[in-house]
Amino acid sequence: MPTAPLPPGPQGHFITGNLVAFSEDPLGFLTRCAREYGDVVRLGKTNYLLAHPELIEKVLVNGEGHFVKIAAHEARKRSQGGFPEAMMNSEGEDWLRKRRFVQPAFHRKYVNACGQKVISLTEHLLDSWRPGQPRDVYVDMSELSLDIVSRFLFNTPVNDEARHVAAAVDAIMRLTGSPFRFPMWLPTPTNVRLRRSLARLDTVLAGIVRRYRERPGEPQDMLGILLSAEQPLSEEQLRDELATMIMSGHETTADALAWTYYLLSRHPDTQARLVAELDEVLDGRPPSPEDIPRLRYTEAVVKESLRLYSPAWITSREALRDCELGGFHVPAGTTLGVSQWVTHRDPRYYEEPEAFRPERWLSETIKQLPKYAWFPFGGGPRLCIGASLAMLELVLITACVARRFRLELAPGCEVTSRPALALQPVGVRILPHPRPVRGGVSSSRQERA
Repeated sequence: MPTAPLPPGPQGHFITGNLVAFSEDPLGFLTRCAREYGDVVRLGKTNYLLAHPELIEKVLVNGEGHFVKIAAHEARKRSQGGFPEAMMNSEGEDWLRKRRFVQPAFHRKYVNACGQKVISLTEHLLDSWRPGQPRDVYVDMSELSLDIVSRFLFNTPVNDEARHVAAAVDAIMRLTGSPFRFPMWLPTPTNVRLRRSLARLDTVLAGIVRRYRERPGEPQDMLGILLSAEQPLSEEQLRDELATMIMSGHETTADALAWTYYLLSRHPDTQARLVAELDEVLDGRPPSPEDIPRLRYTEAVVKESLRLYSPAWITSREALRDCELGGFHVPAGTTLGVSQWVTHRDPRYYEEPEAFRPERWLSETIKQLPKYAWFPFGGGPRLCIGASLAMLELVLITACVARRFRLELAPGCEVTSRPALALQPVGVRILPHPRPVRGGVSSSRQERA
């Protein structure tokens, strides 16, 4: 018999528990639970929420081997649709083997080489912005991030083929994201759409891989590195790795950028300080990857945006065996949720936690912040493999945009958050106002002249 008590938590409905409250307002519900009940909250018979950085670290780092990301029953469910052969949907030795396959593609030299593409593609997009013309920045950043990830994965520009891949991935993840699923063999409308999306994805990715194999030369992107591995990957694993990389590298980057520009548009003083740094460091020219160490305030803007609106707003692990966390009993099979949204806004770690204050990341006090009080890319062995690439993109693209435009929220714009697989911004429309830039020419046309 366990000696530690079960944690406190909301009672909920006697039949549905807390499912309705969570479904109606996931962010608000989790925040209220953590503030009212503490660092370990029992949300249901087999669901806990962990809010303290030390507990989050213990679960994500998993030094004692008590926790897994993908439990056996979840793996079976994912095998019905989605991408079961991908690294992110694997566990144990299988995950480690696949991680070693993928890791070389994220070597520093490939990440840094991608930086120049990020800048040129961003400058090209900004050439299409018109003074005072409203822009749906989520759509713009989604197109841009898809172009970037397409070149990183396949070394090809975005085209209809890449858009088909992105659309198929989006449909598959949306259709497989519901906790209520019928078996795949049942011809429900959802399952029919899912099978069609999977078939379309297979066709498109198979064509990309086939044509890529016909290309001679040294591999300079992820697909080339995977195809040149000593132990060949199966066609299924190739498909699943590429599909999940598109999903994670495309959607989350677009979300993070749109949230950043929403915050900047609401804080003109922050924009002014950001531009002052860009003027000092860049002196009128576009940024380069070599400038990043000197763009400290730009990085602080990105980090503060990721604190308030981390695209990864919740993740989970499952307890393999009975254990104890925070003085409370955790039965085997319990799902342990850790929420970036909740912990990133905890007043114990951040003064004025709801306020957008990038300067907090430049203060000495930030060094006292517990390690897992900020974890937008997860943590432990399963830290997001593309974290360094994501930060490079976010800093460089933000620098490109702020160097050339003052951002203003469009009149009547009502922005809301959609906590789906990622925390999506809804309704972010921005009025771009060109800035006078040193040297007189601000766009990439200067470089092409």
